[in-house]
Amino acid sequence: MSVGHYENFPVASFLVPPRERRAVVALYRFARGADDLADEGDDPPQARLAALARYRRAVDAIAAGASDPLLAEPPFAELERAVREHGLPTAPLADLLSAFAQDVTVHRYATFAALNDYTRRSADPVGRLLLALYRRVSEENLAASDAICTGLQLANFWQDVAIDWAKGRVYLPQDDLVRHGVTEAQIAEGRCDGAWRALMAFECERARSLLVRGRPLASRLPWRIGLELKAVVAGALAILDRIDAAGGDVFRSRPALKGADWALVGWRALRPQRFAA
Repeated sequence: MSVGHYENFPVASFLVPPRERRAVVALYRFARGADDLADEGDDPPQARLAALARYRRAVDAIAAGASDPLLAEPPFAELERAVREHGLPTAPLADLLSAFAQDVTVHRYATFAALNDYTRRSADPVGRLLLALYRRVSEENLAASDAICTGLQLANFWQDVAIDWAKGRVYLPQDDLVRHGVTEAQIAEGRCDGAWRALMAFECERARSLLVRGRPLASRLPWRIGLELKAVVAGALAILDRIDAAGGDVFRSRPALKGADWALVGWRALRPQRFAA
């Protein structure tokens, strides 16, 4: 099912059962639309925040079961239908919007703990919504899902260092920069020396360890959904491998998965996995 946006990871593929596929697309289009309001175009911050406030108004109306003209508009009509049909929680939707609003005003993170608080709201809610959709919510599954979602978000950050710099953002924790002797001037120059390579290797390994930690979740999901999750994790690991192979040089070209890469991702998803961290 087309979602109208390039992604490095599969979205609503044929592996998602038809009953849930429309809901997955509704959740994706809501999240992608809100994220683009925060990230894309030339609108000033106040206009972005006002647009995100409309999304929050729609979520609040859905949560309250209230009538609101917004709910007749896309993507809110589809989102309300998904929430009603599948009994989805709305708190994760609100968390997503708080993270996207933060993107408008916060452009640096002092520590990984601060960045992790952001990913807790910008990434983890997606996995939590999907676990609710597939009726697989448990403390163990939520913890594994959070690890995978944060790992996915970090992989995306590291492949997009140059893109985010152009937007005035640095997601690399400031204390990690200092510890590895890397300055923001170096990011501006796109200079890949030994210090930069060591920093990127450290950050990629941090993301990789989270993905591997969460990967056993796939074995606790229905076969088709578990296979989808294996493909998502394999795609993220492939991106991290590309960054490592390039010596951390994400400036000359953005690591992205292409045809041959997806074949490898498919093979990695299908082969038996040993889930040791």
